[in-house]
Amino acid sequence: MTDAQNRRGLLIILSSPSGAGKSTLARRLRNWDPGLSFSVSATTRKPRPGEVDGEHYRFISEADFKGQVANGEMLEHAHVFGNFYGSPKGPVEDAINKGQDVLFDIDWQGAQQITNSVLGQHTLSIFILPPSIAELRRRLETRAQDDADTIARRMQRSWDEISHWGGYDYVLVNDDLDKTEDHLKTIITATRLRRLQQPQLTDHVRVLQTEFEDLP
Repeated sequence: MTDAQNRRGLLIILSSPSGAGKSTLARRLRNWDPGLSFSVSATTRKPRPGEVDGEHYRFISEADFKGQVANGEMLEHAHVFGNFYGSPKGPVEDAINKGQDVLFDIDWQGAQQITNSVLGQHTLSIFILPPSIAELRRRLETRAQDDADTIARRMQRSWDEISHWGGYDYVLVNDDLDKTEDHLKTIITATRLRRLQQPQLTDHVRVLQTEFEDLP
């Protein structure tokens, strides 16, 4: 569980090619710690049936989106298949200042933008690799969410995504879902204890220094 009273929150970035298990792992992390929240992306595309504004996405006009980008209000943004997607900075900044971790399910381009943003020092980036390309294709086919053409496009994109693995803090091969989940929990728990995430330490050290100076 998080200790929001005594630390600053993390921007936890999970990236992977489609089918590597990223979404499943993200759900497991939220079950492990309900204090983890997903960053709700803004998009210019129209809502799909069942999608709720503010829950699945923040649906805004293209003019509003471009205005927020111009004003520096997006941590990252991209143009994908004719629509704009991005992560609004304000809600993320508010969350981490309250000690709440925010989970991002984004690609390598978004990860780079966030890492290089004003909040970059509070990021933890993790890339999930599949055990093999054959297994990656099998997972895409067995989850039965996409038609053959979509699967082919996802497979074509997978190598470009995998080629950027070296830009992440941690890289995990998801050959066993339970093991990978355990590794993620360990990484997050340790990173929460980074000196930078514990702003109260400065005051504590000052108190120790005063006590030391008061020794007889």
